[in-house]
Amino acid sequence: MTSFEPKDISVPILHGLLLSAVAPRPIAFASTMDKDGHPNLSPFSFFNVFSANPPIMIFSPARRVRDNTTKHTLENAEQTKEVVINVVNYDIVHQMSLSSSEYPEDVNEFEKSGLTMLASDLVKPYRVAESPVQFECRVNDIIKLGNEGGAGNLIICEVLKMHISEDVLNDDGSINQEKLDLVARAGASYYNRASKGFFEIPKPTRDLGLGVDAMPEHVKNSMILTGNDLGMLGNVATLPNSKEIDIFVKDVSERYPDIRAMSHRDKHKIAHNYLSFGDVESAWKLLLS
Repeated sequence: MTSFEPKDISVPILHGLLLSAVAPRPIAFASTMDKDGHPNLSPFSFFNVFSANPPIMIFSPARRVRDNTTKHTLENAEQTKEVVINVVNYDIVHQMSLSSSEYPEDVNEFEKSGLTMLASDLVKPYRVAESPVQFECRVNDIIKLGNEGGAGNLIICEVLKMHISEDVLNDDGSINQEKLDLVARAGASYYNRASKGFFEIPKPTRDLGLGVDAMPEHVKNSMILTGNDLGMLGNVATLPNSKEIDIFVKDVSERYPDIRAMSHRDKHKIAHNYLSFGDVESAWKLLLS
């Protein structure tokens, strides 16, 4: 057995080991608002429920290991003392991942990830309409665990109102775990789907994904492409150029001889298939052909 004290290894290595060993972890998809009313949305896997009476949840936006900066979620929670915690199911996992990109402060991650802002009843931050369970919360306290990169900040939230989709409820009003289909976080690029086990999602591009809001109208409003499809398509820094698209069309001409004349609907069906295999590049070339 390998043994060591935390002080004997670097913070990045320790961080990775902790996240891989303590897993899977539930995800708090936290919606906040700054003092000027700008919305923010970001996921955090240092999260759990700690009390039922009063109903208390705690999540922790840690200081960034690489440069010791803090996240907008923490800053907003300090300013407004309100947050909405949305759960993450499999249907929105790629959009959730896209929202974790470090967009500038004035960028709305709801728009970037293609998720819908739903007005809350008791707090100002918006709910994620696509999330099957949403908790409107008041921030009771914030406990800072340190001042160096990697230090956590415990945001202690009291649940003021809970919203549950009827689609995930049993006849007796209890939550059906299989229908809820929650996703949890593990180490590196691994996630865990409650009903299926581990799977991987590439981390968001450091160049910042173009986002769903920057996509052509026929793509972001597709009746074929799923939210996860859009999340995958949004996690690219640049779109393929005309030369790259021409080469792709030539390469697939035997299989799809009329590709440029296809309807958007038919292209979207094929793109969905490419995305099911993680081939985002080919999906984009097809969609833009």
